[in-house]
Amino acid sequence: MGHHTISILVLNQSGVLVRVAGMFSRRGFNIESLAVGTTHVPEYSRITAVMQGSDAIVAQVVKQLEKLVEVRAVEILPVNTAVVRDMAMIKVKAEQEKKLEVLQLAETFGAKVVDISNETLMVEITSGKTNTDALINALSSYGILEMIRTGVVGLQRGDCSIYEKEKCEISDLFDATLAKV
Repeated sequence: MGHHTISILVLNQSGVLVRVAGMFSRRGFNIESLAVGTTHVPEYSRITAVMQGSDAIVAQVVKQLEKLVEVRAVEILPVNTAVVRDMAMIKVKAEQEKKLEVLQLAETFGAKVVDISNETLMVEITSGKTNTDALINALSSYGILEMIRTGVVGLQRGDCSIYEKEKCEISDLFDATLAKV
């Protein structure tokens, strides 16, 4: 049972998120991460949900999501063919003599310091889950005062988009057939 990232293209309408989340809830599926935002096409929003489960359970979730009237497309974002990120802001206790250490640590992880006060630093990181978790772990020894983390967002690599899902599936099938010849 692994973690699965599901990208859902929905109509940008009131109540859609409740219906999508309700589908997960009614069937007893736990959402570990959830992010929602509008797309470059104003009529659509994109929901990214992360859940844990077997391939069979995830396939069942996809089928159930596809039955919702407001859902236009659903795709599972495989780890090896998608770019997946989350963002965290972490406020760390850092007396004057520790500030440089925290600054260097943030830089090592590709994070940036977005606020400095007398006794604290606020670090922002946008990265993959493993790197973000490692930074949080490293900063914990300084004393984390506050932290907020977004839900995961992701896009499939390559030329295809969720808007052209059927076209891409046909193209992928054609490419796979040619590869066998």
